[in-house]
Amino acid sequence: MSLPLTPGKIIAVHLSYESRAAQRGRRPSHPSYFFKPVSSVSATGGTVERPVGTELLAFEGEIALVIGERARWVGIDDAWTHVAAVTAANDLGLYDMRATDKGSNVRSKGGDGYTPVGPELIDAAGLDPEGIRVRTWVNGELRQDDTSAGMFFSLPQLVADLSQHFTLNTGDVILTGTPAGSSVVVPGDVVEVEVDVPTTGATSGRLTTTVTQGEHPFDETLGSLPSVDDLQRTEAWGSRESAGLPAEGSSEAAGLSAATQGLSPALRAKLEQAPTAGLSAQLRKRGHHACFIDGVHANIPGAKIVGTARTLRFIPFREDLFTAHGGGYNAQKRLFDDVGEGEVVVIEARGDAGTGTLGDILALRAKTLGAAGVVSDGGVRDADEVARIGLPVFSQGAHPSVLGRRHVPWELDTTIACGGASVQPGDVIVGDGDGVIVIPPALVEEVVDAALAQEDEDAWIATQVAAGHPVDGLFPMNAQWRAKYDADTERGA
Repeated sequence: MSLPLTPGKIIAVHLSYESRAAQRGRRPSHPSYFFKPVSSVSATGGTVERPVGTELLAFEGEIALVIGERARWVGIDDAWTHVAAVTAANDLGLYDMRATDKGSNVRSKGGDGYTPVGPELIDAAGLDPEGIRVRTWVNGELRQDDTSAGMFFSLPQLVADLSQHFTLNTGDVILTGTPAGSSVVVPGDVVEVEVDVPTTGATSGRLTTTVTQGEHPFDETLGSLPSVDDLQRTEAWGSRESAGLPAEGSSEAAGLSAATQGLSPALRAKLEQAPTAGLSAQLRKRGHHACFIDGVHANIPGAKIVGTARTLRFIPFREDLFTAHGGGYNAQKRLFDDVGEGEVVVIEARGDAGTGTLGDILALRAKTLGAAGVVSDGGVRDADEVARIGLPVFSQGAHPSVLGRRHVPWELDTTIACGGASVQPGDVIVGDGDGVIVIPPALVEEVVDAALAQEDEDAWIATQVAAGHPVDGLFPMNAQWRAKYDADTERGA
């Protein structure tokens, strides 16, 4: 028997493997199903598009059952006799559309090429339904390896249950669920799925599908657009760690309240007026000598930044760590997607300017969200475009390289070291032509008031110097000059 080019119907099981249930943290009492359109079927050697504007196209290697003899109201004991063959399938899904589907999986699972099946059929007669293996490789690396014995709903049970609800016709296909290991694939990845029977050596051969980048964006005037959140990312990648998300209950996942409290409009206005030179002088008077983020310069001449810190840490590049943490919705992307109005992204890049720590897309995202700016002790990619966007960035300068040359995005909203300064989420960052400083939140009101008062004094001193007075005794003011300043101030001079 050969697989029809267009089966009458395709029925897929939501969750059926113990290993997958352990990942998801739930184990259903009964099987549940969804339909896939026959237009989603493709053969080995085909391609599947990841649509424009999406990030979570995931593979699912599965055992596919091909119905032989028509089945309606069959019992579990003879259900297997209605299965003509088993083969490999890849139940591809677009998690970006899953929330809008609300369980139907019409858009998330129904795309063209989302159901590769084949290439060869294994005769089901005489097979042990619990002795069938499914394996999946991505770019030659084994990602899934399980057998039907690991299913909590047996293959005959699925056939018998479905036959209670509608007729299973010859050539219909049942996709029986995927084990642990399903994850996200990106354009250029090659996915191979094989179903075999280890005891006999019978095999479907490898079902090969190549992921390509689509060209057509979804039209918002016609229907729902892709939308993702951390739940969808976790389930698409298989775990929070694989998705590059912080562990549940961590300070990063919970968010640090100091970073989101922000500055009052009045305090922000004061800081806008105060120069970093004056602020750092007041910090020094209070015993804070390590407030400087050294080696960084503004990308826009005359730019000033004022805001509370959101922190991002890069660790040195290592191939396996970048594979695990550099892709997907990594720490860098999460922070630039979450930065708030008036906040400053502060990046620890260990002073390594040999690659960009952000580029034009992330700069545009931060600008759109109202971020006050970025401070990085590394480099900036797409420097001209970042400046054109208008986002103030203080860095060591431009570099054309992508992130993976020197860095792995590791964590956000944690204490970091940037340009020799310790920075915590919620610290106040002020940058101008003299450089960038870090002010502890508990000191900021006191420091800025003192700095502005000193600015008033310095302005008065400057008028005296311009009038021809020597600086000796005037800068800093001795008792005589202080009395004159106090008198002029009282008169409103």
